[in-house]
Amino acid sequence: MSDALLVRTEGAVRVLVNSNPAARNAIRPELYDALQSALLDAAADPAIGAIVLVGDGEFFCAGGDLRALATRRELAPSERRLKIERLHETIRAIRACPKPVIAAVEGGAAGAGLSLALACDMLVSARDAFFAMAYVKVGLSPDGGATAFLSQFLSRQLMTELCLLGERLTAERLHALSAVNRLTERGAALAEAVALAARVADGPANANARIKTLCAQAGSNSLAEQLDLEAKLMVASQGDDEAQEGIAAFFAKRAADFTALRLAKNRHQQQE
Repeated sequence: MSDALLVRTEGAVRVLVNSNPAARNAIRPELYDALQSALLDAAADPAIGAIVLVGDGEFFCAGGDLRALATRRELAPSERRLKIERLHETIRAIRACPKPVIAAVEGGAAGAGLSLALACDMLVSARDAFFAMAYVKVGLSPDGGATAFLSQFLSRQLMTELCLLGERLTAERLHALSAVNRLTERGAALAEAVALAARVADGPANANARIKTLCAQAGSNSLAEQLDLEAKLMVASQGDDEAQEGIAAFFAKRAADFTALRLAKNRHQQQE
């Protein structure tokens, strides 16, 4: 694993740490492959139920490395596109991961750092953190899916203002706009995100993956398309061991033990 990404496990939660603290965790090229690989590893590990993405130290991510971006003018447009696609492949990997990914934001998330945070399924932020579409400040337009994600909770007018001015939005403002799930005091975002991830990890892994798919597609699907997708995934869910356990637990008036199903799968994989 690259030193651009630190990986550790806390119970059923995999914590992925973007590590470039000297530059407020600006994205290094090594991060793309490392993060995609770590997401695949977590997705394939039955012992893991959820993932937390965090910055190393007191800042989530300052976005792209401007020193590197300053040299892009020297490249052909096709080469520039390939470099942008590395970011976009990483965003797609977060969205495609079957396990919920939660961002824990301290300090701030700017530019592509904001894209990374918004790509996650849920977002926990310190109350004093800020979020900024800072691209315009250096003569650039947004990438990383930022405008797609912002359009899910901002009006066109407010999103346009945010992108054209590059001004900071507070975590409290984003919380009021429903983009931030939990607010914490400074220094507590990671602990809150891990606690939230642990709660998610206690749930049914297969159903969680199906729920993530439904939530991701609800905004762009027509009602007919979403009904079809719901039916398809419900058919799969009804035949799953998780439903058998959940329904049996309901009638027995006990808590469902979905963790046991996940760990049994883990033991089975280890024995193969």
